[in-house]
Amino acid sequence: MAIETYRDFTPHIGQEVFIHPSATLIGDVVVGHQTSIWPNVVIRGDVNSIRIGERSNIQDSCILHVTHRRAHDPQGASLSVGHHVTIGHGVILHGCTIHDECLVGMGSLVMDKAVLEPRVLLGAGSLVPEGRVLQSGWLYLGRPAKQIRPLTPEELAHFVYMAEGYVQLAAEYRARPA
Repeated sequence: MAIETYRDFTPHIGQEVFIHPSATLIGDVVVGHQTSIWPNVVIRGDVNSIRIGERSNIQDSCILHVTHRRAHDPQGASLSVGHHVTIGHGVILHGCTIHDECLVGMGSLVMDKAVLEPRVLLGAGSLVPEGRVLQSGWLYLGRPAKQIRPLTPEELAHFVYMAEGYVQLAAEYRARPA
């Protein structure tokens, strides 16, 4: 795995984290305890910060990046992923906020300053435009993402179940002989 310092920022990795050897983390990145980062993921906190909560998983070939600070936007767009979040294969997250217990489906794209409130299911291949807020407890699908229906109690319970499954899988990977 490549963990690189940039502009005096070195990624900070929590305890019991699994980072696949092919993943790359650069700059102002914090990864919470028991989170997993899978093959070919790039997390580039070079021009703003990236924070990933505990017991979340960033699956294969995801790209996480940010937007720099500038005169007309002094905060830029940092990136935040909450706790018990599942980010599916091939997702691009750019300068957005994903709150706790969300699932972002494979191949989705979430743009600057978009917000997924807690417990949102974003279906595979969806696009969340810049600045859009997705309300808690709903399924969203499409390009651009549209509110489809409220989530069922079973679907709401599945967020933690899915994240916990990845915590267990990551523990198995960490336990393998080197």
